[in-house]
Amino acid sequence: MWRTTKRWLRASGAEFWLPLPFVAIAFWFGTNLLMAQELRQPQPTETKLQADTQLKATVSINILLINAIINRQQGVTQVEVETTEPILKRLELELPMTDTNQIEAAIAQELQLSRQDVRQLVRYEIIE
Repeated sequence: MWRTTKRWLRASGAEFWLPLPFVAIAFWFGTNLLMAQELRQPQPTETKLQADTQLKATVSINILLINAIINRQQGVTQVEVETTEPILKRLELELPMTDTNQIEAAIAQELQLSRQDVRQLVRYEIIE
């Protein structure tokens, strides 16, 4: 009886396929044990995360023209910055000031340019 069963297992290929689920289960348990052991161990960190710092992103753009429309009645200045960049073609700012020195300083700070560069690029229009 055993010989007949053994011949049938060999002929059908079941001799190879029957132990595979047991091998797979043993592999699964083995990898789970290794993974659990690895996850229990503390991992040293070389740098610590600081949550109280702020990230400031700066973007370098090529500026074509700065138009500043000063509205003295309302006390505000509308600033339009035209660039050569395909992503950022136009940038608009509203500044709560009408003095040209303050406007140039604010634009220079906002665009991270020198005041001399701003003076060369800016064109003023004054509305009384």
